[in-house]
Amino acid sequence: MQRSLIRQFYRDMLLARQFEEAAAEQYRQGRIAGFLHLYPGEEAVAVGTLRAADPGDYVVSTYREHVHAMVRGIPPEAVMAELFGRAGGCSRGYGGSMHLFSPEHRFLGGYAIVGETFPVATGVGYWLRMTDSADAVLCYFGDGAVNQGTFHESLNMASLWKLPILFVCENNHYQIGTEIHRHSALAEVHRRACAYGMLGRRVDGMDVLAVYEASREALAQVRSGAGPFLLECETYRYRGHSMADPASYRSAIEVEELRARDPLASLWRKAEAAGWMTADERRAIEAEVTAAVDGAVAFAEQSPPPTELQAGVYARPLDLYRGAP
Repeated sequence: MQRSLIRQFYRDMLLARQFEEAAAEQYRQGRIAGFLHLYPGEEAVAVGTLRAADPGDYVVSTYREHVHAMVRGIPPEAVMAELFGRAGGCSRGYGGSMHLFSPEHRFLGGYAIVGETFPVATGVGYWLRMTDSADAVLCYFGDGAVNQGTFHESLNMASLWKLPILFVCENNHYQIGTEIHRHSALAEVHRRACAYGMLGRRVDGMDVLAVYEASREALAQVRSGAGPFLLECETYRYRGHSMADPASYRSAIEVEELRARDPLASLWRKAEAAGWMTADERRAIEAEVTAAVDGAVAFAEQSPPPTELQAGVYARPLDLYRGAP
């Protein structure tokens, strides 16, 4: 594997980790309001899948989407400013943590409703199929969404019409505080694919290299016209469901066991052993990422609040008939 790609993986995951920890600190200081769902522990999923995607592919994510947005190319400054509710945010401060959006990057939003990503991705996939596009859709969801009606309806239609969609399950084993074996009769999410005549696969979601290779293979199949693919990435979140969740339902032993498989530490061990990255290169990346996160916080602090709270909400009725833009 190319050394430059390994360094990119490490930088992406380190930026993700430090950005989310900085967001947690800003939340504690009262600069971020509302809900805040953080990603530490799951970095290999977003990085591995999105680095395997093409620039023209569309991305539909959940409310835990800060990292997906940054890996997709949205600047950390724009993401942090959005968390602050400032005009410099990627959604101009109107969306906040759960509603990042950027048409430029084909990032079609984070969605706060569980299971909402499925019909959105299916609609985009249908349009791509109708226009004979070579692009695909990456649809993210957690294990807690697989019992929603939209999951079954969307996978059925996507398979029936052979839509170019990669369904990515970020299985962190907890639907807020309920373990997957307590809310799902079938805890192996990838096995549900066979009910809709599509292929499915489980991969170690703590291993960015494994996720990347599995995603490349799945996307190649999706682009071939063979239909959608269900990729289950078995991962873990180190924090609670949100900043409001103390995660008291998990034992310290369980968390420490999964921390021993930390995706950042695991990649560094492999990279060092294989000669893919030197200690000096690692320190340089760490310094760069720290500066980027500090800069993102400073940008968010200096960005003004939105001034037109009704912009994009109301339209003048007559303009709709006059063909006004």
